Amino acid sequence: MRLFFFMEYSLILPLQRKNQFRMKRHVIEIVDGVPRHPLYRMGEPVNFTLDEGEQMAVVGSNGGGKSLLIDIVTGKWPLLQDEVRYDFASVEPTLVYDQIKYITFRDSYGDADNHLYYQQRWNSQDAETTPWVYECLPSVSDESWKCTLYELFGIASMLDKRIISLSSGELRKFQLVKTLSGRPKVLIMDNPFIGLDSDTRRLLMELLKQLVETTSLQTILVLSKTDDIPDFVTRIVRVENRICGRKMTTLEYHASSSLPLVKVLPEEKLQAITNLPSKESCHQSEEVVMLNGVSIRYGERLILNDLHWTVLRGEKWALSGSNGSGKSTLLSLICADNPQSYACDISLFGRKRGSGESIWEIKKHIGYVSPEMHRAYCKSYPAIEIVASGLYDTVGLYKRPHPEQMQVCEWWMDIFGIKHLKDRNFLQLSSGEQRMVLLARAFVKDPDLLILDEPLHGLDMKNRQWVKEVIEAFCQREGKTLIMVTHYPDELPLCITHSLVLKKQG
Repeated sequence: MRLFFFMEYSLILPLQRKNQFRMKRHVIEIVDGVPRHPLYRMGEPVNFTLDEGEQMAVVGSNGGGKSLLIDIVTGKWPLLQDEVRYDFASVEPTLVYDQIKYITFRDSYGDADNHLYYQQRWNSQDAETTPWVYECLPSVSDESWKCTLYELFGIASMLDKRIISLSSGELRKFQLVKTLSGRPKVLIMDNPFIGLDSDTRRLLMELLKQLVETTSLQTILVLSKTDDIPDFVTRIVRVENRICGRKMTTLEYHASSSLPLVKVLPEEKLQAITNLPSKESCHQSEEVVMLNGVSIRYGERLILNDLHWTVLRGEKWALSGSNGSGKSTLLSLICADNPQSYACDISLFGRKRGSGESIWEIKKHIGYVSPEMHRAYCKSYPAIEIVASGLYDTVGLYKRPHPEQMQVCEWWMDIFGIKHLKDRNFLQLSSGEQRMVLLARAFVKDPDLLILDEPLHGLDMKNRQWVKEVIEAFCQREGKTLIMVTHYPDELPLCITHSLVLKKQG
């Protein structure tokens, strides 16, 4: 029996001869597939096909098995009885690795991730040690194809940028060009639209549509947010409870989809949040955040220009703007992750930045979650230890909490509906489950200021509604202040009272 792994090994597969009378060629086919390792098995044997010309979306709830199915499809886990069958219509034997490419958009910089730390994006001197975009792009022997890709994705203007300085939209385009340079037959993308503003989402959908219409490329989109399904998708597979459903047309899928969720947070959890005892605040100022004429520049690139902004105690702010407008940079200043914050006129809780406070004194009143933080958690810790690290504002747990503190961590995991995950390895959770763990981490201190940068990244429809209701219940309590970033207006909780829109400086 022949075994192969998708990422670790590249074995030459024999050309799969097909019956000449078959109407449609199976590009990928799995028949009653069961992985050898029990840990990576689905709830039922997998039956799956991607036929020639199909563009597919794989949808389902967080932790339902979407990523596990893709791992089986790509050959990462060898099967008991048979192997995944591929037919790329090639005359010569073909490497699976060359013909199927899988991109996970987990706010990642690719190979450069191994050398980055949490705040490196904001440290200009350390950022200078990261590679340039042009250094990370592979050589392409087909000059015509290279020109097509560069023109389609506007790569020329990005070549002389540091990889770590790319905005979310630029990062998506870079990763796609890098992957498509080898002209794969099948491109699998995990949540490609998260973190993108509406214009960039629309542009990316149009670029992908052009690709599939003008080339033989087939795509499989793995989506948690089902209202992001592009119109070029022709088939949909729903995965729930580790069961791969049948392949449906888009019309069949939408006809079978349930109505939008109205309310999902159990009443007892809502009451438990609103009834939390008030803690005595150590600051009396009504001004929680105050920025006076703040400007941030990296080399020739101006990010923030003469920004004046005051956030008062109890206000709930929506912070918005296009990709690259400086939203994450602004939040990094407030949280003291950005060294330029000490050169700016910034006050937090009535205390001027640089007046003698430590970074830990700043952070102990703030609950924070962000894409950068999610990317930084790349070590194997039990999920409850990730939550507990929020007590000390560290990326990782370096001090053992008291038993009563661990009880608080469990309590917040229960509030977010993930208590059953407390002993699971964080890296073995789905991306959506990881985001729920990081959200529990942000709330665990019962913070005065809650800063949520794209908190609903990668969450399914139910969990998005669940988190919105947790935020709304938390913000009903006296004196709680909120700053939230999202590119989807429907994700904002009802408690929002103010908004700030940042404009891209150039």
